[in-house]
Amino acid sequence: MADAGGHAELKAALAAGAEQAVFLIQKMDCPTEEKLIRDRLKGMAGIEAMQFNLIQRELTVLHRLSSVDAIVATLKALDMEPALKSDTLTGATGLTDGLGGGAFKISKKKWLLMAVSGISAIAAEVVAWSSGQDSSWLVIGLALAAILAGGLDTLKKGWIALRNFSLNMNFLMSLAVIGAAIIGQWPEAAVVIFLFALAEMIEALSLDRARNAIKGLMAMAPDLASVQGADGEWREVATAEVVLDALIRVKPGARVPLDGIVTDGQTTINQAAITGESMPVTKQAGDQVFAGTINERGSFTYRVTTLQGNSTLARIIKSVQQAQGERAPTQRFVDQFARYYIPVVVLAALLVAIMPPLLLGLPFYPWLYKALLLLVIACPCALVISTPVTVVSGLAAAARHGVLIKGGVYLELGRKIKALALDKTGTLTLGKPRVTDVQLVQPAVVGEESELLQLQRLAASLAVHSDHPVSGAVASHWQASGNAGNLLDVSGFEALTGRGVRGVVDDQQFYLGNHRLVHEMNICSPQLEERLSALESEGKTTVVLCSTSKPLLILAVADTIRDIAIEAVAGLQEIGVEAVMLTGDNAHTAQAIAKQVGINDARGDQLPQDKRNAINDLRARHGYVGMVGDGINDAPALAQANIGFAMGAAGSDTALETADVALMDDDLRKIAGFIRLSKRTHAVLMQNITLALGIKAVFLILALTGEATLWMAVFADMGASLLVVFNGMRLLRAWR
Repeated sequence: MADAGGHAELKAALAAGAEQAVFLIQKMDCPTEEKLIRDRLKGMAGIEAMQFNLIQRELTVLHRLSSVDAIVATLKALDMEPALKSDTLTGATGLTDGLGGGAFKISKKKWLLMAVSGISAIAAEVVAWSSGQDSSWLVIGLALAAILAGGLDTLKKGWIALRNFSLNMNFLMSLAVIGAAIIGQWPEAAVVIFLFALAEMIEALSLDRARNAIKGLMAMAPDLASVQGADGEWREVATAEVVLDALIRVKPGARVPLDGIVTDGQTTINQAAITGESMPVTKQAGDQVFAGTINERGSFTYRVTTLQGNSTLARIIKSVQQAQGERAPTQRFVDQFARYYIPVVVLAALLVAIMPPLLLGLPFYPWLYKALLLLVIACPCALVISTPVTVVSGLAAAARHGVLIKGGVYLELGRKIKALALDKTGTLTLGKPRVTDVQLVQPAVVGEESELLQLQRLAASLAVHSDHPVSGAVASHWQASGNAGNLLDVSGFEALTGRGVRGVVDDQQFYLGNHRLVHEMNICSPQLEERLSALESEGKTTVVLCSTSKPLLILAVADTIRDIAIEAVAGLQEIGVEAVMLTGDNAHTAQAIAKQVGINDARGDQLPQDKRNAINDLRARHGYVGMVGDGINDAPALAQANIGFAMGAAGSDTALETADVALMDDDLRKIAGFIRLSKRTHAVLMQNITLALGIKAVFLILALTGEATLWMAVFADMGASLLVVFNGMRLLRAWR
């Protein structure tokens, strides 16, 4: 059986035919509860795989059981308050919100009990200090009131942990409180249990900020949509009930309920939540709109292309939630460390309690007290909670800016990237050829401008009949000049494979073709050859309009470099990452584009296997390598790279599924931002581990020298937990 692992284990189990059940675990707020559930379920027959999402309080189980009743019973026995969210075995769907339908909220009853516990604990300390008696009936009564009001849940969890042979922090704290009471330290027992319960409440409230970073995404799509009925009337319909191809009207200031294509109207839309773009984007008929984006100006109508559960927003949420379940390397290390750490500490505390009295004849009481201190100090809560909070904060910060990271492993290891391979077409360039140069082969004797326009019209008349991208660029260039409908009649049109096209206009044969065609027609003079070679050396594709006897017009077509490509490459170089271009285009084109964007290493004529080999070469030289492509054509290279970046992920199922990191708005500059965020995340993780272990080391020394008390130890543990949580959440504002 696969242990609580990543999304890959779940996919493998699903592929093997296992059933999937998803539970909302109301009381799973800490890795302590997660470990308790994992240890209890992994021994059950029929359980194939598990994945925990601590921030969402969600447990996914792949199983081969006849029902999930046994799983529910086990979770209830652990006092986890499970709620079934979905079950493929029965087709049941319960809760739709992985966060339990609302933000975390402390009940009034809980606050009242905590107030009683705190007042009673302080009163016990005051009475004991003023009377000098820690075990008087009044002190014991006040202490018991504090323990029962504030610590009953902790003691219950400690008992459950003991029954399941799980030495977690609830067990350690329960043992410390009971031990303090046995040796007559009732005031300290009361203060310890109150501070620990208070720390758990504050910690849960703090974690809610990380939860809300994702929950905010869920709330962006409206519940209702204005849909046109068969009678032409507009009605408010629940978004979940809207069907494909339905027409929806969106008013100014409203959010778009579902993905679709604009059919009528023009507006500007703020789609920062999906693509991370800082400026509103103009939309008109034929443009795509995304669920959750804000219509800022005009009213428009659009046709629905995806249902609620399949919208780009829904896939983003699913992607981020899955990423939360993937453990980063540091988190895996911390989990393994905590697994052995607690038993070692319990054994050490036992030795501290019995060895000095037995071997050295020292008083038993002081050493038992030091052993209890050691148990309290050893609670690993701050250590284990620091990593998931930090990772989720980083994932949320990136998602807010249109960068989807498919797991904590990529967020943390992105800092190691030393070289980044970039595809050319569609990555550094827009992948849309356009005409860059138009030249007459021979200067006109009279009216050169008029003759230039006539020949362009003739070229466009031939090009419009071809579906080749270069012909499309020639036709689009003519249309952009305002002469879209002013074309000549062409008869006898024929495509010349690998060369161009030909057709008859006004009883005369004309050709529109490449350099090769001009040579085959034996009309390429040395002067024309020089001009064509000069244009091609700039990375442009040349097209020549010819009659049967001579060339008439030269057109040069080139792919358009993205406006941000130069800045993106400079940004990578600034943080020490070498940019390498891999393209299937010829070497001349590769070098020309690379020179424009500032890349020194450009490799042309690259087939998919060549790109994969190039990635292997870069890995041998640099170690950790990234690859940027469209997620489809560059699949071999993306798979071979340590981290694959997909361009154009907005609206693309394939990119979101295949990439390790998806750039929703094609902004290459965000790769440098991702690497900076990765470095910042790793730094914060190291800070949190140092803080958690450093504070414990200090109080361990204080405990052994007799300078620390139980309540001081709990206060330090609470402070450490809150410190690492707030430090981790700083990443929510860390994107640059």
